[in-house]
Amino acid sequence: MPTTTAAQERAQAKVEYEAFLATCPSRQLLDRISDKWVTLVLAALGSDGPHPDEDCVGEPRRMRYSELSRRLAGVSQKMLTQTLRSLERDGLLTRTVTPTVPVTVTYELTDLGLSLHSVIRGIKAWAEAHMDEVLANRNTYDTRVG
Repeated sequence: MPTTTAAQERAQAKVEYEAFLATCPSRQLLDRISDKWVTLVLAALGSDGPHPDEDCVGEPRRMRYSELSRRLAGVSQKMLTQTLRSLERDGLLTRTVTPTVPVTVTYELTDLGLSLHSVIRGIKAWAEAHMDEVLANRNTYDTRVG
């Protein structure tokens, strides 16, 4: 029986990724990227929406923690920190520490993060464009069922 290298085993596992299987690791990734804070962090770092520096609208940019916190209304410090750490762990963003006084920490999308951002941008736009219709459908449903 021939032995396989670690690279061969990873390649075989990649072929076998199937999110409908309970043990597939892609389920964990889908769970992570479907989180609202992940979606909004990716959108913010991808420069979707309004921000003070109008010169870079639509262009990915670095942001400090405090900028992200202000941009993501309603996110707690704990949730933002957990989200940023998980995105860094997955290789979707980089965290850069600059030794200044006080220390400056910035976050920026990686190439992998930018590829996900292009997908998330479409989902975010769809949600914003269809919210009125969804709200009307909810109202109709609640009136009929309730």
